[in-house]
Amino acid sequence: MYKWILKVALVMSLIVCIIPSFAASAAGASWLDTSTLQQGTVGVQYSGSTAKRHKVMIAKASTVYTYDLNASRKSETFPLQSGNGSYEVTLLENVSGTSYKKIGSTSVDFRAQSSTKVFLGSVQNVNWKDSKKAVAMAKKLTAGKKTDRAKAEAIYKYVVTNVRYDQAKANALSGGAYLPSADSTLVSKKGICYDYSSLMGVMLRSSGIPTKLVMGKTTYVKEYHAWNEIYLNGKWITVDATVDAAYKKAGKKISLAKDSKKYSAQKVY
Repeated sequence: MYKWILKVALVMSLIVCIIPSFAASAAGASWLDTSTLQQGTVGVQYSGSTAKRHKVMIAKASTVYTYDLNASRKSETFPLQSGNGSYEVTLLENVSGTSYKKIGSTSVDFRAQSSTKVFLGSVQNVNWKDSKKAVAMAKKLTAGKKTDRAKAEAIYKYVVTNVRYDQAKANALSGGAYLPSADSTLVSKKGICYDYSSLMGVMLRSSGIPTKLVMGKTTYVKEYHAWNEIYLNGKWITVDATVDAAYKKAGKKISLAKDSKKYSAQKVY
C-alpha cells in the first residue's frame, strides 16, 4: 500500500540482464518440480551457493513474473497464472548488482480444464501449506457454513475486524523484497496491504475457495496496493480487506464486494 510495494513490483516485473549459460529440457531440469503442473503450479528446488542471490523467472509470451528464491527454503512453489499455454521457466544467479546469469531454462506446457484451479494453489506469497495457524482459524470460522459465500463472508469479517494497519511497518519497508507470513499477521493482528491480501488468500484457498492476490492501483488509496479477487457464484468479485478494515475502524459501512471499476490490476498471483 506504500512506496516499498511499488519497488517490489517493479523488481518482480523486471526482465533482468542475463548472461547466457545453458538451456535444459523439462526432463533434465533437476531443479524444477512439475509434479503439480496440472494444478497450475511448479516447484523450484535449488541448492546452489547460499552466498549468492537467486531468482526464478516465469514467462508466457510477453508476460513475465520474476521471484526471489529464499535461500533458507529447500523448495518453493510458483503459479502459472497467465492461462493455458507454454511457459519458459528460468533459474538465475546473481553476478553483480542487478546482473544475473542463467543457471538453467526449460519450457513447460500448461493445460487446465478449469481456469480457477491455479488460484487454489499454495505458492510463495499465498503459502497455506505452511500457515498452520491461519488454516486452523479458517477452518474454525467456516465450520457449519454451507456456501462459499458464507465462508468468504466469515473470513472477511474476521480479518477486517481483527487486523489493523501497521503504519510503522509500511514506513520501515521503504525498499527491497518482502514476503508476507499469514501466521505472523494472524498472531500480531497487524500488517500492511500485502499482509492483509496474503492472509485472506491463505484462509480462503485453504477453505477451497479460488482467490487471487492482486497488486496494482485503486482510487481508494494513493499508493501501489494489494487486494483480493474471490471466485463466488461463477464470477470474480473484488475484495479489499485493508481499505475495509480502515473504514470499519472509522465507523463506516462496509460490504464484501468492492467496485471492480475502481481497481486496476498489474500483477496477479
